[in-house]
Amino acid sequence: MTWDGSSFPKFNQNCSSLLRRHLSEQMFEQLSNKVTENGFTFSQAINSGVVNQDSSVGVYAGDAESYRLFDTIFDPIIADYHGFSTSDIHQSNLNPEQLTAPNPDPDGQFILSTRIRVGRNVADLPLGPAITREQRNSIESQVATSLRNLSGE
Repeated sequence: MTWDGSSFPKFNQNCSSLLRRHLSEQMFEQLSNKVTENGFTFSQAINSGVVNQDSSVGVYAGDAESYRLFDTIFDPIIADYHGFSTSDIHQSNLNPEQLTAPNPDPDGQFILSTRIRVGRNVADLPLGPAITREQRNSIESQVATSLRNLSGE
């Protein structure tokens, strides 16, 4: 499916994404002309969920500003998916002794390996969906230079 981003998207009957559940025509009209300072548009934010209607969420932030500028769609989706409201505050706790997650394979019969991915972005640079090749190359160069200047082990 292709979508030009200029009009309210047409969702098929089987689409059950959070985007479809929360996006109204009025909301689309309200957000459709907004653009972040990095040039990320509302149509870019929802494009994946419109084109890939088997997506469970269907919306992506292009940069930190996306969460504020497009909050009308992000806030209810975040609340629905994660259970966090706009008044909640993230609290980090990296103490493994306080982890309350049961072992999904206590007998070691099924899980051979696993990984946990944590992605972070550099302040004032767009997130993956909105970053340009030039910006990626620039940050790579800056990080490489910084790492070469480290001393010790």
